[in-house]
Amino acid sequence: MKAVAATGGAPSALDQQALLGAARFVFGIPGEFDMNDLPALAPEALVSALSPDLGEDAVRFLTVMSLVDGTLDKAKIAAVARYAAALGIHERFLDDMIAAARDRLGEALADMTRANMESITGKPWAGGDIDHWLVPYGGGNADPALAARFEALSALPAVSFGHCFWTHFRESGYAFPGEPAALNAAFSLPHDSAHVLTGYATTPRGEILVSTFTASMHKIWPMAGHVLPVLLTWHVGVRLNDVAGDAHDALDPTEFWHAWAAGDAATVDTFAPDWDFWQHINEPLVSLRERWSIPVGGVEGS
Repeated sequence: MKAVAATGGAPSALDQQALLGAARFVFGIPGEFDMNDLPALAPEALVSALSPDLGEDAVRFLTVMSLVDGTLDKAKIAAVARYAAALGIHERFLDDMIAAARDRLGEALADMTRANMESITGKPWAGGDIDHWLVPYGGGNADPALAARFEALSALPAVSFGHCFWTHFRESGYAFPGEPAALNAAFSLPHDSAHVLTGYATTPRGEILVSTFTASMHKIWPMAGHVLPVLLTWHVGVRLNDVAGDAHDALDPTEFWHAWAAGDAATVDTFAPDWDFWQHINEPLVSLRERWSIPVGGVEGS
């Protein structure tokens, strides 16, 4: 990871924060960590150091490092590709990054969009207008009964998951599914439930973190469908769709790895086909977090 960050020059301050965050949250290195102790490691040496089952994780970590500085750095992506080739790893997300580095960004974004929709819906994406799928209740398609069901969550005890979900929407200024401006419940329920469970805000920084948590929690196209789209959208500033928008420099390079590790440790998957939001609305939020191996105060700040 340090070698990728150092491609073309010394690791930046953001790179160093990311390396320290990974050391703490992913690799479990206690106390202070001196990056100067890390030797230069060529691709062949990495192959010798790793058991085969760790190769894909290694390439995921290297790919993240290529984007930490908020640019599509062709030299860094080429370095990742060399490590991946040595490890014998050929993955969809890496193909997307290589395409982007070869000035085929539109092709890469289209595939990431398909991966995202496949991960969310649990089936191949047949194509169509993503923005219309994400915001389906306009143009006479409102569902007042569905919206009323969400509004009724306000009557639940304040400590309940359902009331906290309602509060999350009200404080964020969101419309409830069923209202004309609202997001599709098929996306909003699992995604915003992850916001409530983790405590991550709906700022660009928070969206990166909750999507990173999601990628580790819901392991269907985690990189191509979740991590890379949010890093490109809210850190590099590449617009994936009109609903998400775009931003620059929103990556928290330390908390990113905390979210990654927390999602991997969680025993719930809010995007799983059999997960039912309504089954849990009456339970205290802290009880659900404890049951699902999420810090009881949320991931943020824990």
